[in-house]
Parts: sequence; C-alpha cells; structure tokens
Amino acid sequence: MKVPDSKGYFGRFGGKFMPETLVFCLAQLEKHYRKIRTSRKFRQELGYYLKEYVGRPSPLTHAVRLSGQLGMKIYLKREDLLHTGAHKINNTVGQALLARYMGKKRIIAETGAGQHGVATATVAALFGMECDVFMGEEDIRRQRMNVFRMQTLGARVIPVSSGTRTLKDACSEALRDWVSRVKDTYYLLGSVIGPHPYPMMVRDFQSVIGQEAKRQFRQKEKRLPDYLVACVGGGSNAIGLFYPFFNDKKIKFIGVEAAGEGFFKNSHHSASLVRGRIGILHGTKSFLLQDAYGQISEAHSVAPGLDYPGVGPEHAYYQQIKRAHYVAVNDAQAIEGFKLLSLCEGIIPALESSHAVYYLNIMAKKKANRNKKVILCLSGRGDKDLEIVQEWIR
Repeated sequence: MKVPDSKGYFGRFGGKFMPETLVFCLAQLEKHYRKIRTSRKFRQELGYYLKEYVGRPSPLTHAVRLSGQLGMKIYLKREDLLHTGAHKINNTVGQALLARYMGKKRIIAETGAGQHGVATATVAALFGMECDVFMGEEDIRRQRMNVFRMQTLGARVIPVSSGTRTLKDACSEALRDWVSRVKDTYYLLGSVIGPHPYPMMVRDFQSVIGQEAKRQFRQKEKRLPDYLVACVGGGSNAIGLFYPFFNDKKIKFIGVEAAGEGFFKNSHHSASLVRGRIGILHGTKSFLLQDAYGQISEAHSVAPGLDYPGVGPEHAYYQQIKRAHYVAVNDAQAIEGFKLLSLCEGIIPALESSHAVYYLNIMAKKKANRNKKVILCLSGRGDKDLEIVQEWIR
C-alpha cells in the first residue's frame, strides 16, 4: 500500500503541522529513516535484537476455552510475552537503533500506561543513552510500578501537571523539550500519531506483529483468518497487526476504542474514531475529541494507555475508505473482558487489550460469526493494571 504519500498524508489525514524549528529535524529524520530501512546491515541488526533481546517471534496461541465459550476459533497474538511485557518494545528497539545511527546521545519519550516509557528506558539502558520520559501526574498515580521500573532502568521520569495530566499533555511537553534540544536529542514517539514520518515509522516497526501472525496462522489453519481484532488508542498495535493484511480484502479489521465511563450519555469521554471530528493535534490531522468550539476535549478510560483524545492518521484513513470498522467498549465492559480472559485462559491481559477481548462477546452474538476464525492482538500483560482493577472491583 503506497501510503503515506511524499508529504506524509494517508488520504486527507496525516501531514506535518509543526513549528519551523522542527521542520528541518523531521526532514532529516525521514531522510535517515528512508536510507536505513532498505539497508541490509540495519535490518540484520534489528532482526538480531528482535530475536535475541525482545523474544520474537511471539506465539500465536489458540485460546481453546475462550473459543469454546464464544463459538469462534480465537487465536491470541501474544505481544504480552515480549521483553517488558508489551508490543511497545518492537518500536523502541527500531527507533533507538535509528537514533544511534543519527549520532544522538539523549532519548526522550512520552508515556501514558507506562509501557512505552518502560520500553524506551530499556533500550536507552541497552545502548547507553541518556533518557527522559514525560508522564502525566494522573498516570504516575495510576501506574506507580511502571514509574519505578523506568527509574530502575536509569530513566528520569518528568511529571506533567498541565491540562488533564495524562498522555496528551505528556506528548505536548515532550515536543516542547525536543524543540529546545534538537541537536543532541531524539524524540522516540510511541504510537502511530504525531507529524510525518512518525506514523509511517512506528507502523513499519510494529508491522512485525502482522507479518508473523500471517505466517503462523497459515501454518496452523492453511488459510487466512476471517477477522483481525485489536484495541486502538493511538493505534500502534492495531496498525501493526492490520497493515500486513491490508490487501487481503476478505479479512475484516475491527479496531476497539475506549468508550470511557458513561459513553452513551456523554459523547466526549473517549473513542476518537467513533465520536470525534477532524482536527489537528501534535502535528497531524486526524479524528479528535473536540468541544463545540473546536477545543480538545478530555479523554477518559480505565486503561491509561487509551487516554488520548486522538488517533493515528492511518486509522482515520482506514475508516474513510471502509477498510476497517471501529467500535467502542466502555470501562465496565473492559473490566469484564479482563476477567473473561483471566478466568478462561489463565492469561491476565492489559486493560487496553481487555477492550478488544470484551468485543469478542459482541461478535459472538451474531449468528453469522459462528465458527469464524479470529486473531486478537494481546498487546500487553495486565500486571501494571492490577491495582486499577482492584480499586474498580471494590
């Protein structure tokens, strides 16, 4: 698929809406990335770290009891089994190698649930780089253990007290920092958001998920699946699964957003693709949660990694061309998905992935889906969320 175009657009979405200070940096970043992406040496080095350090390939596990309960044959793409416990490490290894190639000494990142922050701190330690991670105070409160993990790995966690004190504001602060230290600093963005070339780069590094899943499913079933299902915040795990299957037109893509609490009464709690309008945030044009005056609305989800009021431009494009269908699952339903997978399969999922797990219940109620074959991307493990679930159940 030949998107994005040379200006970074996926159809009408994407682009590069940034201060002049960063336009040259983004152009240099794209130049270096396009050069190394076809380099045999870089690909071999990336492949080495993905296999020997990250733990790829991740298994494609047949969820036998869950399949029996729901009447569909469900496979889990086990990104939860990777080093650091989530898919985020795929992208951070790739971008850290790029940063090293560019001669950068310092890495900065934003994080919500803490998984991208942990993965960034991990690769910074691996390659001997200075690391600062921006994290909203509300997310620091909810993800104390991940904060300690980052600090243990040598990263400095910088609290963000502005705005909603969550992921959106952490992104804004990281961009401000980058403007002030562009010469020695590499901004390692964690999702398929932001200005071009980030949505393209993160997609490419996460596409290993779908590439492996396609090979593994063919080996197991001698065919391709009927559905691909994944949670969507910024959308990196979902794009990583969907993109390698883009031209397999019979396969249906389902992206599951966070509806937050009281979604059906308040359209501005979350779910950018389901309820949002087109706007510009963090350098890219996509669907955003906005009020009547075009101001960015607060996003809410029980899953910290889905607390973002926008979505990657490639997802917006997939919705526009009707290649993917996007739905919303609320907090209470996500908790039910969390419990369902834990009790059926002995796998404790991240609350982000739990949104996608719950949606399988809705799919199973349709007779047309009986015996359909499904791949669900289990984007991360749920250790980080046990305190949140404990509070919710109380």
